[in-house]
Amino acid sequence: MYESFYGMSHTPFGKDIPAERLYESRQIQDAIGRLTYAADRKQFAVVTGDPGCGKSTLIRLFNATLPKDRYTLLYLSDSKLTPRWLYTGLLGQLGVEPKFYRGDAKRQLQKKLETIYDSQEKRVVCVLDEAHLLSRETLEEFRFLLNSEFDSVSPMALVLVGQTELWDQKLRMQGYAAITQRIDMNIVLNHMDRSETGNYITAHLSYADCREDIFTPGAEEEIYKVSNGIPRMINRICEKALMYSGQQKKKLIDEHVIRYVAEHEMVGGGVK
Repeated sequence: MYESFYGMSHTPFGKDIPAERLYESRQIQDAIGRLTYAADRKQFAVVTGDPGCGKSTLIRLFNATLPKDRYTLLYLSDSKLTPRWLYTGLLGQLGVEPKFYRGDAKRQLQKKLETIYDSQEKRVVCVLDEAHLLSRETLEEFRFLLNSEFDSVSPMALVLVGQTELWDQKLRMQGYAAITQRIDMNIVLNHMDRSETGNYITAHLSYADCREDIFTPGAEEEIYKVSNGIPRMINRICEKALMYSGQQKKKLIDEHVIRYVAEHEMVGGGVK
C-alpha cells in the first residue's frame, strides 16, 4: 500500500503500535504518574474522557510502566458485567477457580489478594474498562469489595475507565454518593491542542521510520480542525490522507488533500 511509496517500515497510524512507541502527551504523562501513585497506595481512581481521546492508550502505557515484580494488573472490559461475573473474571486472571455463590467468590478474592500482598509483596491493580456501561449493582459491588478491615485498608487499587457520562450520568447522581465518596483520584482526558496534534503526527511518522515531512503545516492545521484534537480521529484522517495521496503519487500532503479526505473519504464523519 502507501507504506512502500513513502518509504515506511511500519504503518504509522494503526492500532498495533508497541506501547513504548506510543505518543505521550503532557496530560498522558501526568495521568500515568497519578495512576502509578494510586496503584502504589491501593487507591480508587476514575478515568473519563470523550470517545477516542486516548483512554485505551493511557491504560496500555500505564500497564507497560508498572514493574511486573511489584504489581499484578487485572483488566476487565464487559458492558454486561454482573457482580458474579466480576468475581469470576478477576479470580480467573489470578488462576483461581471461582465458587458459584457471589459471597463465597468474594471471600476467595479477598483471601487471594491478601496472599499476593503478604507472601509475594505485590500490589494488585484492577482496571475496569467501559465502566460507563455498567449497572449500578456492579458498581456498588466494587464499593463492598473495597471495604476491608472495617474500611481502613483497601485490598487492591481500582481504576474505573469510561466515557464522560460515567461522571455526568452516574457518579454525580445522589444515588451513587456512597461510591463517589470513596474515589481518591479523578482523571479527565481532554482533547489535544494544535501543538500536541502536530507532535502526535510527527511521533507516529517517526515510528514508521519516515524520514521526510509528508504533512505540511497547513495540513496539520486542517487535521487539527477536522479532528478537534481527538487522537482516534487524527489516526483516521491521516490514514485516509496517506492512502489517497499514495494512490495519486503525491509525496506531499497539504491542507487541500485533508479537506478532500474529510469531505469524501470519512464515512460517517464521527468517532467510532
